[in-house]
This record gives sequence, structure tokens and C-alpha cells, in this order.
Amino acid sequence: MTSFGRVISVRGSQARVGLLAAGQMPLSEVRATVGRFVSIRCASSIIVAMITEVSCEDLPATDNYIATASVDLLGEILGGDRPKFQRGVTHYPTIGDATELITNQELRTVYAPSGSDQINVGTLQQDRSVIAYVDVEEMLSKHFAVLGSTGVGKSTGVSLLLNEILKSRPNLRIFLLDVHNEYGRCFGERAQVLNPRNLKLPFWLFNFEEIVDVLFGGRPGVPEELDILAEVIPIAKGIYTQYQNSDRVGLGLKRVDPKQIGYTVDTPVPYRLVDLLSLIDERMGKLENRSSRIIYHKLISRIDAVRNDPRYAFMFDNANVGGDTMAEVISHLFRLPANGRPMTIMQLAGFPAEVVDSVVSVLCRMAFDFGLWSDGVSPMLFVCEEAHRYASADRNIGFGPTRKAVSRIAKEGRKYGVYLGLITQRPAELDATIISQCNTLFTMRLANDRDQALLRSAVSDAAANLLSFVPSLGTREVLAFGEGVALPTRLRFKEVPPHQLPRGEATIATVPSVTAGHDMHFVSAVLERWRGATSHRDTTANDPGMNAPTAPPPRSMSPADAPMLQPSLGLDPDRFSLLKKPLR
Repeated sequence: MTSFGRVISVRGSQARVGLLAAGQMPLSEVRATVGRFVSIRCASSIIVAMITEVSCEDLPATDNYIATASVDLLGEILGGDRPKFQRGVTHYPTIGDATELITNQELRTVYAPSGSDQINVGTLQQDRSVIAYVDVEEMLSKHFAVLGSTGVGKSTGVSLLLNEILKSRPNLRIFLLDVHNEYGRCFGERAQVLNPRNLKLPFWLFNFEEIVDVLFGGRPGVPEELDILAEVIPIAKGIYTQYQNSDRVGLGLKRVDPKQIGYTVDTPVPYRLVDLLSLIDERMGKLENRSSRIIYHKLISRIDAVRNDPRYAFMFDNANVGGDTMAEVISHLFRLPANGRPMTIMQLAGFPAEVVDSVVSVLCRMAFDFGLWSDGVSPMLFVCEEAHRYASADRNIGFGPTRKAVSRIAKEGRKYGVYLGLITQRPAELDATIISQCNTLFTMRLANDRDQALLRSAVSDAAANLLSFVPSLGTREVLAFGEGVALPTRLRFKEVPPHQLPRGEATIATVPSVTAGHDMHFVSAVLERWRGATSHRDTTANDPGMNAPTAPPPRSMSPADAPMLQPSLGLDPDRFSLLKKPLR
């Protein structure tokens, strides 16, 4: 093969190549431009490099070259009959070594699957005939992240990756936080979908910081009320435990010294709200100062308001009955046993906004703790969609315990079989410590300068210059870095079957109404559902099932308006579930 260039300088992980005039090389080689792989022929190996810059400025004082190209040295192909690719360069090129566009066979050598634990995610941008494989073990055990702006195919890429992982590791448990209720249909019968309608997450599983966040609606707690809670919660736990362990019915009312219980406010054991409220009420009754009693009264009112809110029924259902259901809850959440459904999709869009951070904190914490105390016997992948919402770089934003829980999985999870997958469109707003723990990055188009700057600091690979391509990537195009891929690669995700495509609820805004307007009956029907979400009145009491048909529209509503009250086939049918039937 005729070379199209020669090495004219070498420095560390980079080299400069002089490009020969068109008359001195085949016409097909003239198109050597940024992003293309090239091979440098050395004495003992073939060095694989990527062009990152082409320029005709500051040319050497010779007529042989029409331009120069900067290339990043990525790895080398060694061996004769059975060539093998390895990362890094042991034998550097010398001045004058021939440079050629890499051949199809050499690309296949670089991207040849090294074992059975590989998944097919797409093809190389440079040569569509070469399949891009990802090493599942390296990707999972060292965490991964999918980054990209809205509309570049990020959610579709996540569906592709998770479906391929399920094929390769059918017994791996996957827990996906679905912020926008997009993924409900992407995984078919292999996933269970949880939402406020069918989730049971008892309030006593929340630690002290989390339950305070719930009671105070995401606002800072009142110090005096927090002191009362910190005192009575351990006692309530002790009362319930003694009641359960006793054959005598009335022993549960026995006064207990907190110092002799052995429980803390964070110990995950059951207690009943009725015991908690009676302990607070008892302390209030002993006070003679009216102003001091107001604090206790406010706390009782706060607990009652949250307990009676139908939106919080997933937490406070059977709050006064008790029962140690922790084993059942963890088995249901984390699919133990899987029973053919190793994946859980937690749809967060239906939860009250004030409690979402606390719920995510509980789920992250329990996932890590179960891995810790089970010695990692049953590995799990925990995937955070819109991760910057829960682990913000700004410490003044978000809920601290949630960031701490996600960070703990990122730093220590791999030791206990809890792996992390992050999906975000704003990596600059994500805690830098957390994203630095993700050793495989799938980067799609990002236009924001801060996001690109963070990526450059996070990518330690020799091909960090590849990040200059990020703003111009096309839809479904990806730059893959890190341990999961053979070398930094510009690839294109393969097509996803229609039934695996995420369907975002935001698409409803792009579908204009067929009619010019809606009458008052339509507005009244919407308001009925709106109010139904926060009241106990049940307009569909005759429907005991979760998959209830939507109530028929009012008789006077025009046929054109009626479909607006029906969940579209392209959207999650649970979109209107809270409005069409209040929680009970």
C-alpha cells in the first residue's frame, strides 16, 4: 500500500505527520481528515493512531508535503500470523515512518471481541462493516455513564445498552430510576414497572434525615421539632419490638428507657405512627408552658398532614398496623428471586415532587447496604436517569443524603457487587467525584462549554482530543471512552426495534390539538382528575384493579375532545393514573 504521509515529529502520546501531495498518493487517500484512524508502520509493530487536526500552516521547508496532521497514538498491533491489539505504545515511531489509512482487517483486529462477555452496540463511524463491541465486565464493574443533550438519542442508547446487557447477563439484576416514565415498555416481560400505585415503601425504612425531608416537604426542619423526633422514634421502635416479642397484649404500652433499647433513629426496624404520636402527645401533656406546647402541636399536625395525604399512601399505608415487611419489600424492589423479571423500572414522575429525593435516597442506600451485608453474592446494576438531579455538584442544591448514597455506590459499590450507570444531559452539574468513578463513558452531542470542559478533565485517555468532536456529533453517534472499549472510538449506535424505543411523555406537547378549542366540559373533567390526586374521594370506586379503563368523557363533550382524556397508545398509560383514580 502506498503511504499518504510520513512522520515528521514525535512527542509523548502525539505525533505529526506530513501529508504528501495528491500526485504522490492514491486519490482515495486524499480524504484523510480529522476523526479517521491511521496506521504508522514501525519496525516491530503497527501503531494505531487517530487524526485530531489537519493544517497547512507552518509547513516544513520542502515541497513534498501539502499539509500536516496531528495524530494521537492509541495502541499497537503486535504479532505476525495472529496479530493482536494492545493499548498503549511500547515502540514509538521514528522520523520518516510511513503512515497509511488503517485497513479494514486492521480495524477488525483492533475491535475483535476478546471473549464471550462482549455486547454489540453498533458500528464504527469510519467503517460501517466493523462492529463495535463493549466489554460487559469492564463496563459494569467499573461503572459507566451515558452523556448527551436532549434529542440526540440518549434514551434510545440507554435502552439499547440495557437490553444488550440483559441478553449477555440474563441473571444480572437491574434497577432503573425512570424520571420521565419513558422506559416502561422498553424491556417487555423482563422488567417489572413500579409507580406510586403499586409500590409499598414503609415509612420506617426511611432513616432520620429522609423522614425529616418527607415531613418538612424538602425544607429544613425546625430544630426543636427535630429534637423531639430524634428522642421519640427510637422509643417507638422499642415499644413495637417489645410488643411483638411479648405474649401479653398490653406490654406494648410499657414505658421504655431509650438508653436500654439499643435502637437508633436510623435502625431499619418497624414502628407504628400511633405509638409515635402518642409519645409526642404524652410529652406535650406534661408541659405547663403554652408556648412550648405549640412546638409539639405543630409536629403532630405535620405528621398527620403527611399521613393523610393520599399521594403518600405508598409510605403510610398500614402505618398504624405495623409488621416487619422489610424482606418482602427488598425482594420485590430488587427482584430476589427474579422469577424471569430481573429488572425493576421505578417510575418517578407520579411521586410528589417533595418526596422524590427522599425516595431515591432510600432506594440507593438499601441497594448498597444489601450488597454490603450479602457480601456481593447477587450483583446489581443501579441506573440513575437524570443523575445531576440527585448528585448535584452544587452542595446547596438537592438533598444531601441522596448525593451521599449515590456517591457511596460510585466509590465502593463495585466491592459489593453494586454497579452504577449514570445518564445525564448536564455532566457539568453532576458531582465531579461521582462522574470520575465512571471508567466507561458514552458521550453523545453536548453543546455546552462547561459540559465539554468537565469531560476533558474526566477523560484521562490519550485520545482526550477526540472531545473536540463532541459538539458536531450526529444523532445516535457516540464517542466511547474507557475500560469497556478497545480504544477511544467514534461509533454509531445500532437501530433499536420499535418496541424497545423509549416513549417520553414530553412528546404530548408536540402534538397540536385537532380541534380549534375545548369547551368547559373538557376543562371540568381535567380539574376533576387534578383535584382527585390530592383527595380521598374516589370517582372510580367500582374499579378495584390497577389497570382500570379511563372514565368516559361527559356526554356533552364533542367526540374530537374525547381522545384528549384517553392515554395515547404512544404514551405511558399510567400518565393519568393519579388523576383518574386517587391513591388509597
